[in-house]
Amino acid sequence: MTRPADYQPPFSVDEAVGPPTDAPNERIDVGVLIVGAGPAGLACAIRLGQLLEEAPEVRGRLGEVPVAVLEKGKQPGSHLLSGAVVNPRGLRRLFRGRKQLEELPLLGPVEGESVYFLTAGSAFRIPTPPTMKNEGNYVASLSQLGRWLASQAEEGGSMILPETAATKLLVEHGRVVGVRTGDKGRGRAGEPLPNFEPGSDLVARVTVLAEGTQGHLTGAAIERFGLAGDNPQVWALGVKEIWRVAKPLHRVIHTMGWPLRGGARYREFGGSFIYPMGEEHVAIGMVVGLDYRDAELSVHDVLQELKTHKIVREILAGGERVEWGAKTIPEGGFLALPKQLHAPGLLFCGDGVGMVNVPALKGIHYAIESGRLAAETAFEALQRGRTAATPGALESYDRAVRDSYIWRDLEQVRNMRPAFSRGFWVGGALAGMMTATRGKLPPFTFRTERDADVELIVTDRARHYPAPDGKLTFDKLSSVFLSGNKTRDDQPDHIRIQRKVPNELAELWVRMCPAHVYEVGGADGEGTVEVEVNPSNCVQCGAITAKGGRLTPPEGGSGPEYQRT
Repeated sequence: MTRPADYQPPFSVDEAVGPPTDAPNERIDVGVLIVGAGPAGLACAIRLGQLLEEAPEVRGRLGEVPVAVLEKGKQPGSHLLSGAVVNPRGLRRLFRGRKQLEELPLLGPVEGESVYFLTAGSAFRIPTPPTMKNEGNYVASLSQLGRWLASQAEEGGSMILPETAATKLLVEHGRVVGVRTGDKGRGRAGEPLPNFEPGSDLVARVTVLAEGTQGHLTGAAIERFGLAGDNPQVWALGVKEIWRVAKPLHRVIHTMGWPLRGGARYREFGGSFIYPMGEEHVAIGMVVGLDYRDAELSVHDVLQELKTHKIVREILAGGERVEWGAKTIPEGGFLALPKQLHAPGLLFCGDGVGMVNVPALKGIHYAIESGRLAAETAFEALQRGRTAATPGALESYDRAVRDSYIWRDLEQVRNMRPAFSRGFWVGGALAGMMTATRGKLPPFTFRTERDADVELIVTDRARHYPAPDGKLTFDKLSSVFLSGNKTRDDQPDHIRIQRKVPNELAELWVRMCPAHVYEVGGADGEGTVEVEVNPSNCVQCGAITAKGGRLTPPEGGSGPEYQRT
């Protein structure tokens, strides 16, 4: 049997972690450096701005740039994608009365909700599981919310550096001192082009990694400092479309069951969401765990199949697809959290370390809360006579997270995701027991298995996918166009895979990738095939890292340009 883990490309943590290389007088010095302008990173910047406003003497000691935020996309929000139904708890605690929810770019409160179990020809409405109830929550576009949060961070004095990829974590004398940014303007073979700009060493008193899902430096730092938890992280892939519709939708809808298969043999865990986005738009998406086994499964095409169901077709009737995107989601939850959430000079926040409640389909408010707590820890470490390099200086962050609702919520549902590796029906029964007992039963902890360690099978799954008609169902290339992809055709390849692999693994990568990055080339007569890569199609979803390859930081400013996702 073929396992993706047996064909991983060479990679050393030394490629992503090392000492500064610029001369001391050429380094860019900032106070607190935040990597990632998502909910966690921007919440951290906003809270730091609030605290520094009240402590001008601390702000003065941090130099010309007290807080810097790196964003690899064209602008904040460019790479943000989520459902998204947002629990406002984190936002309320972040702004502490300075802003009311009515002032935020939210699309309205959840007015009603329905959960359906689907078969190919029917839809059975079922009671909403307690973990999925959304009363008091708000529908939002995460990319729009991210841009607004960035404006608030800038008003508070943070400097946001867009189109800037962090490619190396700088470690000196055992502590993190900042990051190195990536070069710009290199050709496909790595040669400098006329517009070449070398990267720079950014050094800081405290560095906060808020990279989001599949964070390159986060994973390297966890390995470098020996922080990996007892269980490996696992992932899901979400593919989402925004539609302009003829009639408004006034409730959020979740589905389970078809088009996914419930047997334990397939390990297909996931479901769909359909959310109103104002009067004229709806979001529809499909999320599937990447521990699935069938090489012919394609989340993008499963979403196209879902749209042919009567209940979904009626919602989209007369509408037009206006945007598309894809992203991985960490699903290991409590079981896969690192042993600690800090290292010397370094703090971890949000999705990068897996702060996602899978049964509740929520993670944004955890990211915001962790960013806020990280800011308060960093601020304390910046007080006169203290330094983040002192052993234990950042331990209070771990204590704050453990005392927060993040820890309590994730601990209660810790066993739910791995339960579904036993199939939909067994997993559903176990999940019901866990919900009823608030996680106290079963009295033991399940184990997670790396997505890349799952043995592959090949079925005839692909024959069920509908042919693209350009009206309701679409191919991958037309979808990538709607992501606003900004990747240069001639920039260096940022994707690492073994190029000669068994046919079933090549088929897995081709089907799995929602952006048509991989193609099967010729066979070599030894049971393997050549895999061809089209890196300019990549929307940086991160799925390849979960299934045997590695996504490394691309040139800053490349990738999607999401507007409503």
